[in-house]
Amino acid sequence: MGARIGVARFGVTNTYVLRDRGTVLIDPGWPPRIRAVPQPLLALLGSPPRLDLMVVTHAHWDHVGGAGRLRETTAAPLAVHRADAGWLREGKLVWPKGVTAWGKTFRAVATPLMIPFIRVPAIAPDVLIGDEGLDLGPYGVEGRVVHTPGHSPGSVSVVLPSGEAFVGDLAMNGPPMCLHPRFGVFAHEPELVPASWRRLLEMGVQTVYPAHGRPFPASALPA
Repeated sequence: MGARIGVARFGVTNTYVLRDRGTVLIDPGWPPRIRAVPQPLLALLGSPPRLDLMVVTHAHWDHVGGAGRLRETTAAPLAVHRADAGWLREGKLVWPKGVTAWGKTFRAVATPLMIPFIRVPAIAPDVLIGDEGLDLGPYGVEGRVVHTPGHSPGSVSVVLPSGEAFVGDLAMNGPPMCLHPRFGVFAHEPELVPASWRRLLEMGVQTVYPAHGRPFPASALPA
């Protein structure tokens, strides 16, 4: 049957929960100041809440802010690629450059409005992911974390044998970032994005679950 996929918004980011023999959460989201895990997300973790691993697709502020609260609630370890781990440990606010006209405009407008009010809690990761990736089998979900750099040096995707991929900000599909499926409008190393995308296609990915927007077929974006 494979893992059951649940999704809840944790701030501005989609937080995905994969449940099989174990439970793996992808992107613990934002904001950090909440006193409790939001009920829609808590419901996905079962009763009592069970979480075997949290995976950060990349260590930008809108993907990591809820990690501390979730770890307090569930005692789940937190995994991040080693290339982004320093940002997580330091609580560093990082926003990559815009790589499209809209991305550049959005960043220029949002930076003075949002950055002064954003605080990123420092949190130490428990699991460092290398370029070889990470097998999720020991955490109770058949799947693999795959290094897919471009949006950030340590960006990763979670790929299931059934053809679903949870790609963080490698691709997007929804306002305010975009209207249709496309590669991310921000990236630290945009020249690496095509190779990361081809790697996912070569693994047989059929359906893409972005951190921002709706799932879409992988065929919607060029190889």
